[in-house]
Amino acid sequence: MARHRIDRRALLRGLAGSTVAVSAASLTGLVPAAADTGSPAGTPESAGHLIPRGHLGIQLYSVRDKVTQLGFAAVFEELSRIGYREVEFAGYTQGGVGAITPEQIRRLLDDNGLKAAGSHRGLTDFRTNLEWELDVAQTLGLPAVGTAQAPTGDRTIAGYQAAAAEFNAWGEAAAARGIKLYQHNHTIEFSFAVDRPDVRLYDLFLELTDPRYVFLEMDILWAYGGARKYPGFRPVDYVNAHPHRYPLFHVKDGVPLPDPQQGNSYLDVEFGAGVIPFAEFFGELRGGGRFGYLWEQDSGPAAQPAPPGSLGAAERSYQRLVDLRGTR
Repeated sequence: MARHRIDRRALLRGLAGSTVAVSAASLTGLVPAAADTGSPAGTPESAGHLIPRGHLGIQLYSVRDKVTQLGFAAVFEELSRIGYREVEFAGYTQGGVGAITPEQIRRLLDDNGLKAAGSHRGLTDFRTNLEWELDVAQTLGLPAVGTAQAPTGDRTIAGYQAAAAEFNAWGEAAAARGIKLYQHNHTIEFSFAVDRPDVRLYDLFLELTDPRYVFLEMDILWAYGGARKYPGFRPVDYVNAHPHRYPLFHVKDGVPLPDPQQGNSYLDVEFGAGVIPFAEFFGELRGGGRFGYLWEQDSGPAAQPAPPGSLGAAERSYQRLVDLRGTR
């Protein structure tokens, strides 16, 4: 299979101005110019890294344009060079580059020293083709497979009871093959049941799903969005109350939208350009070392100049993640 190599000179030209994108955003008033995001400035050199390098990965949706344009081979090569060690899939196709099999993708992972951390699939995929999904997960070496969809669009108690029963069945089937099933949040999961406004849906899902079979991937930005839009909780408290149920984080930065009720309440931005207090969040975690940390920027392909585009954001964000330090 042909390997599509990235134009290194073009990439380096883009990275030479890597601070420009963040500074320009600050000048527009969209991003605070001096946001406290847990950067190493003013932190003692003896402070420890909050995110272990070996646990640092990327959700491939952040560079989906490059997967489509260049293919998995070139993207994996570049991510490995940057320093990422884990990837989470957002599909198993590579656009016009050509067809590729799960077995070929696995070889590319191995060739580039990468491990598959997880994969986002649709609820319909689990309903109609669960065994095939688990076959692919095993081929890729996935320890977990999940969905970025809400458990259901029916935000009633009965709707969540039915959704939990589905997830429990899927999770039991996955566990029989050594795989964890997980659900990734947006803000809507932190809203309240339409027929019981005293019941938060996220709490209900945790209660109704079997902790042996159903796990959670916390998207940190959207959890903060949930806390802003539907107040009454702190995201870190969920993880500390159920640490074994959170194998993965989406480490996504953002700035608040003017209207807290708009969308997910935040606009996602490049890591380090937002206001999410990651040092505080990670510093309060108990049971450190069991989590996988996946950088993601949903708007990456559209928001970045080219070259290097979304891969430039991936490189800048990786370095800021590595530099994130704490006092513990």
